Amino acid sequence: MTIGFRILKRRRVVSPVLVAAFREMPVANISDNMSRMFAAGARLSPMHAGGVMAGPALTVRTRPGDNLMVHKALDMAAPGDIVVVDAGGDLSNAIIGEIMTSYAQTRSIGGIVVNGAIRDAGTIRDGDFPVYAAGITHRGPYKDGPGEINVTIAIDGMTIEPGDLVIGDEDGLLCVPFDACETVLAATQAKHAAELEQLADIAAGKADRSWVDATLKRLGCEIES
Repeated sequence: MTIGFRILKRRRVVSPVLVAAFREMPVANISDNMSRMFAAGARLSPMHAGGVMAGPALTVRTRPGDNLMVHKALDMAAPGDIVVVDAGGDLSNAIIGEIMTSYAQTRSIGGIVVNGAIRDAGTIRDGDFPVYAAGITHRGPYKDGPGEINVTIAIDGMTIEPGDLVIGDEDGLLCVPFDACETVLAATQAKHAAELEQLADIAAGKADRSWVDATLKRLGCEIES
């Protein structure tokens, strides 16, 4: 086994049914039901025009500034897959650009996440193909390796296993572990329904704000009368 330069098989993937259900949920609600403890970092921002990205992770770890294994991952990806690239967060060289995103679209890939930089930002920004990245640079990549595909990666402390659910919207990016998807989905759906009721009450002028003073009292806040 060659550690650092290998391509593994993905052993499991989150189901299309779960992907479709999560796609209807705001990332913020999902995050709340994961104790607000998981995120891919504020630097990873949507670079495309907008819209939700959701699908099973096809993971790539690459040397900063090199995209050889990303090209291979695009060839391997199944329709709907999210290619998630840990490029070390380095912004010196772009990992993907217009050519690679155009190719990904022809293969019906669900999106690309790069913990690193992209280029051709204007074209990507004008399109609806989901791209999340940490930055932009005109400097292109190298294609020499090494790298790994379908291994565990981590982006700013958020671990991503091959086949985990990856979801992103305008608020950012989140990974839901494969074994936790059904539990997190059920809790998120309940929270989302409760928030819709709360918004309806606000619109109707019936918002209950008593919790604010109750919380201050519980915490011992002194309030002058």
